[in-house]
Amino acid sequence: MGSIRARLLFLVGGVAMLTVLAAAGIFFAVQVSDRALERLMASQHRLDLLAEISGRLTDYALASIDSTNATSPSRTRLADLRAQTEEALVAFDAAQGQADPGAGGGRVSAHLRADFRTLDASVGRALDEPGTLSRGDAIRGALNVFALSAGPALSSLVEAERRAVAAGRDSLRQTSRRLVEGALAAALLALVAAVLLHRRITLPLLQRIVSIEHAAKAVARGDLETRLPIGARDELGLVVARFNRMASMLAQRERRLSEDRANLERTVAERTADLTKANEQLGAIDRSRRRFFADVSHELRTPLTVVLGECDVALRATSIPAETVRPILTTIRQRALRLHRRVEDLLRVARSESGEIDLDFRQAALQSVLSDAVESFAISARRQGLELRLDLPDTPVEARADAEWLRQVVEGLIDNAIRHATGATAIVVSLSAGAAGASITVADDGCGIPPEAREQVFQRFARRNSAEKSGFGIGLALARWIIARHDGSILISSDEDSRRGTRVTIVLPTAASGN
Repeated sequence: MGSIRARLLFLVGGVAMLTVLAAAGIFFAVQVSDRALERLMASQHRLDLLAEISGRLTDYALASIDSTNATSPSRTRLADLRAQTEEALVAFDAAQGQADPGAGGGRVSAHLRADFRTLDASVGRALDEPGTLSRGDAIRGALNVFALSAGPALSSLVEAERRAVAAGRDSLRQTSRRLVEGALAAALLALVAAVLLHRRITLPLLQRIVSIEHAAKAVARGDLETRLPIGARDELGLVVARFNRMASMLAQRERRLSEDRANLERTVAERTADLTKANEQLGAIDRSRRRFFADVSHELRTPLTVVLGECDVALRATSIPAETVRPILTTIRQRALRLHRRVEDLLRVARSESGEIDLDFRQAALQSVLSDAVESFAISARRQGLELRLDLPDTPVEARADAEWLRQVVEGLIDNAIRHATGATAIVVSLSAGAAGASITVADDGCGIPPEAREQVFQRFARRNSAEKSGFGIGLALARWIIARHDGSILISSDEDSRRGTRVTIVLPTAASGN
């Protein structure tokens, strides 16, 4: 058996043969047990029938004696008992004939039936006697004759059936013992066959499979020089040959991978140097951009300061007709102030990126800061038809902050609400204090900001609408930077019910909050 397939077929055939033998043994044992049990049950049934016949005969005798005392005896009960007794005798004959047709028990039961018929005839003649005394003597005489004749026969039948029951039980016990012995012998034979099949077929296969498993683990650990002896020229030998070929291919591939890894590391090093150089160039460009913002801010702020100063002088002059010059100068001043604010934003961004802003932290009254910010935009809000409302608590709220920069942050939020809150009717600036610190809120009832765009508006030079021309989009970026320097937070939300409006909340730590 050089082929594993042939060995496995032999193993399966052996197991199948043992299974067939076991099934045949079980079938034979069941048949033997069934026959012994059937004989035992038949004997017990005949013994029960004899007990029933005895009971019927007793009832018939008692009914016959009772009829002797009656003036006019009734033959109906005796007829019923006679029929029942005949049925029991017939049933016993049938059961005895099925068990052993050639046995002598049939003659005994026939004699018993003849005696009973003689008794019944004698009782019938006795009932015809006119006197109760003579009738009773005749019936008792008939019963004594029946007892002398049928008693030994009935006793012999009962004893024979008892012996049959005992013999059936002995046979059943012997059959059970033989079955147990046969089962033990079959189990021992199956065990010996299993051991022989294991040593001859399965054990060599398992040993070769275990060696293949160990070799596979060695290859997995990186020992690609592992090889296995091919051994027998069977299916496992073919697997071993393929395993050895696979290990050789893996070793060759590992060598190629090592070479490719070295080449890749050299390429990565070269690209890293290129990226470092490009990053340095980007840093230089970024520094140039910041210098550009700072230079542009300084260059624009100076002429704007002059323009604003001249406008102030012109507005204070009394010789210029107010109806012609003052509206024009007022417009110029408003535009210059707006441009001046944008330039200040550019300068602050440039300074914040270069780290040149120095905040002056002091204990500041937040009610005063908010009042100044709201007052500076009161006129602009009225011109836009907006209600600008300030909601302050009765208790003073203080925080360690740069009051000037904080005021400019709040002004920037109010300015954004005036310019960008489309459809708004009111702007509310409120202040509250709690365990988390002081909360400053600038809320409007305008169009709101979509949730996906709320983080984007904090990026520098980002606008809510790219079509808007006013502003450079740096107010919220600077505001976040200033609030972060205050160890606070700033976030944007909308009304939870209508999902309209914009609510910008600034949270600053206070002495009461434990920060």
